[in-house]
Amino acid sequence: MNRIEIRTEYIKLKDLLKFSGEAESGGHAKRMIEDGEILLNGDRVILPGKKVKSGDIVTVGGREMQVVYEDQAYPST
Repeated sequence: MNRIEIRTEYIKLKDLLKFSGEAESGGHAKRMIEDGEILLNGDRVILPGKKVKSGDIVTVGGREMQVVYEDQAYPST
């Protein structure tokens, strides 16, 4: 399972697909979602603007990504 670190509390699903490299563009991400190719925590999602938060698992073509919030305000020591 790939780990995708985000620096905000959430990311829109279509933006996550672009950020992770699963989609080539925003339009491609939107088509993937609307065509039912994407699962969020095991459920099919058809809303490109769906918020994805830390701990969520996104599945694309059988590949899983776990989203992790990396808070830069409090760096680990």
